[in-house]
Amino acid sequence: MNFLAHLHLAHLADSSLPGNLMADFVRGNPQGDYPAEIIDGIYMHRRIDVMTDNLAEVKEAREWFRPQTRRVAPITLDVMWDHFLSQHWTQLSPDLPLDEFVRYAERQIVPILPDSPPRFVNLNQYLWSERWLERYREMDLFSAC
Repeated sequence: MNFLAHLHLAHLADSSLPGNLMADFVRGNPQGDYPAEIIDGIYMHRRIDVMTDNLAEVKEAREWFRPQTRRVAPITLDVMWDHFLSQHWTQLSPDLPLDEFVRYAERQIVPILPDSPPRFVNLNQYLWSERWLERYREMDLFSAC
């Protein structure tokens, strides 16, 4: 769910932005269903998730949640990571402002939507029109959730 972080890391690694963003919506082996660059992006996303999920700091952060809400801890933390990334974007990407990066990502992703999983298409209907990625820096976005 940390959409901005996965897109940013994909960009830094010269990997497929669509594949990295789509990965949470693709189950099982994507071979044969998508072009090679999309598949590579899906696998990059999965490797990043495994690596970060096993970090001691992430495991500790999940423990901050009460047992009855711990089930949503990973999603909540992902959104918060994107919030912090957007807050510090200019330090991490001084040559590419966040709004320009988001437009760049949108131009990469929208063309592949006709061949994408329906839930991913649905996400994209809101992600771009409601400017989620830019709005991650606004705490008001979270109070609406």
